[in-house]
Amino acid sequence: MPCFPVAPLLPKTPVASIDQVVSVMTAIEQALPKSDGLWWFNHLYLRVTLGVRAAMDTSSSSAFSDRAFLERLDVVFANLYFDALAAGGTSVDAAPPAWRPLLSSRTAAHVHPLQFALAGMNAHINRDLPWGIVRVFEQLGGSPQPADTRHDDFERVNGILETVQAQIKDEFATGVVATVDALTAPVDDRLATFSVRAARDTAWTNAEVLWALKPTPRLQRDYFDRLDRFTGFAARGLLAPLAPSQT
Repeated sequence: MPCFPVAPLLPKTPVASIDQVVSVMTAIEQALPKSDGLWWFNHLYLRVTLGVRAAMDTSSSSAFSDRAFLERLDVVFANLYFDALAAGGTSVDAAPPAWRPLLSSRTAAHVHPLQFALAGMNAHINRDLPWGIVRVFEQLGGSPQPADTRHDDFERVNGILETVQAQIKDEFATGVVATVDALTAPVDDRLATFSVRAARDTAWTNAEVLWALKPTPRLQRDYFDRLDRFTGFAARGLLAPLAPSQT
C-alpha cells in the first residue's frame, strides 16, 4: 500500500521558531493515518516538543542558563527531521541512511508501533542531534564542552523528556512508553536496547568529536557518514518484523 506523501506538508524553507516546528508536526499528524509507522514517531516527537516549549514558557528565568541555545537547538534539530522527510519524498534512497529503514517500512506488516517510534528516535538522536549541536554552536558561537552551562541545560531536558513520556504513556494504547509488564517480550527487548538519556549523552560526545574534526573537513565528513550508516544499521534491527501474535 502506498504511503501518504509527506512532502506537501513540509515548509519550503527551514522553520525559524518552536511554534513553526509544532505547526508542521501537527499537520503531519493530522494527515497521516495511525497505520503509517511515521505517525507514531511524529506523534511522540510532537508531544516532546510541546513539553519542551511549555517548560521554556513557564519555567523561572533560573531554570535554564542559556534558553536561547536550547530554543535554537530545538529548531535546528527539527529542521533536520523535516530535511530527511523531504529528501525521502521522491525516493527513500535519497534520504539519509539513518532514516531509510523507517521511511521504507512505514506500512510494513507485523511491526509494533513501539518499533516505529524507536526507529525514529534512533535516527533523530544518534544521527541528527550531533550535527544539530555543531550547527547551533557555529551559529551562536562557542564550542561543545563536556561540562559547561549549555551542556547542563542540555542535560536538564532529559528530565522534561522523561516527564512527557510518563504523561503520554496512556495515549499509546500499544505501549510506546508503557511499563515493561505491558509489553510483549520481543518488543520489551528492543526497548531495553534504547535509552533516550544514554543516546543524548552519546550525541553530545559525537558533537564534540565532529567539532574537533572541523579543521579536517574530509575526516569530519567521513566520521559523520559512518555514524549515519551505523545508525541506519541499528534501525533495521529495531524494525525487524515480529510474529503476528506479538504485534
